[in-house]
Amino acid sequence: MSSENSSQNPEQQRRKPRVAVVFGGRSSEHAISVVTAGAVLRAIDRTKYDVLPIGITTDGRWALTADDPERMAINDRTLPTVAALAESTEGGVVLSVDPGNREVVYSEPGSVPKALGDVDVVFPMLHGPYGEDGTLQGLLELSGVPYVGAGVLASAVGQDKEYMKRVFISFGLPVGPYEVIRPREWDRDPAAARRRIVDFAGEHGWPLFIKPARGGSSMGITKVDSLAGLDDAVEEARRHDPKILVESLLRGREIECGVLEFEDGPRASVPAEIPPVTSHDFYDFEAKYIDAANGLVPAPLTPEETAEVQRLAVAAFDATSCEGLVRADFFLTDDGGFVINEINTMPGFTPISMYPRMWQESGVGYPELVDKLIQAALSRPTGLR
Repeated sequence: MSSENSSQNPEQQRRKPRVAVVFGGRSSEHAISVVTAGAVLRAIDRTKYDVLPIGITTDGRWALTADDPERMAINDRTLPTVAALAESTEGGVVLSVDPGNREVVYSEPGSVPKALGDVDVVFPMLHGPYGEDGTLQGLLELSGVPYVGAGVLASAVGQDKEYMKRVFISFGLPVGPYEVIRPREWDRDPAAARRRIVDFAGEHGWPLFIKPARGGSSMGITKVDSLAGLDDAVEEARRHDPKILVESLLRGREIECGVLEFEDGPRASVPAEIPPVTSHDFYDFEAKYIDAANGLVPAPLTPEETAEVQRLAVAAFDATSCEGLVRADFFLTDDGGFVINEINTMPGFTPISMYPRMWQESGVGYPELVDKLIQAALSRPTGLR
């Protein structure tokens, strides 16, 4: 027995690894994070792991929440929140930033802080800014706690669609036309920024998609068919992020592919296709989560097309230095070539979400997928790697 193991008491040696599932957060994707976490809590093998659910409210408070996946689902088109699950409206959870101390402490005003025990690994189920963008990952690196998914750099690049595209281009991956309007440009001279967008439309044609540069779940995206709707679309995107991305319409099929890190390296799943959504203008938030529009798994592609999109998905994973998992989204254009649209370092993760469905079809069921991600995080060294 190693000296490290011999220094542990029998209780420490016997206890199961403790997984803190962290969800919610300050972004506009708060509710989807809660839904995703509920599915993961339901799937974690409780004979193998102890679980500690920690929700982050929309104002940033870390709360001890009920371990109740049924209350974390979308019911009758009503979205769940951490506030409704929190055990207290004032109590807060604190994770130590001392790498030698992984203890989680819960405190309420006027009460003695209560130790909740050590955490061995964090499963961060947050989407969007203040969670999926490297901020939470940086905190966990400071704390010395292993966590599921991409590190600080990959998370930040995966959240910012401008720099994601710049990285893809530098690695030779095919990217569609885009334009970026930074906050100061619109604030100081909206007329000049507007002209740039109109010039872009003149070169690539209408319609355009105006979207938050650092958003997700299709929130804040507007399809604009002419100059008349442009300003409203920009303001809608800026409600979610002051930096906006302008993209041209790529005519073709929407194809997705999952990447999962195995012991011998990342592998790609069978791809999926998002068919045209006739009840919506495009594959927006309501189509994804409220109406639960179904994709085709596997995508009806030729063997050559399947091999190519799998190659590109793994290449995108490697280009952005990702770890754990990624969902890569593509367009198969009418001329037969693939263009990568974006990656998601923490994709939607309910059993009906595309990422788990692609891996289910690839032979990795949902509970096994959750377990593989936890085990990979536990075996990954913390710090620079």
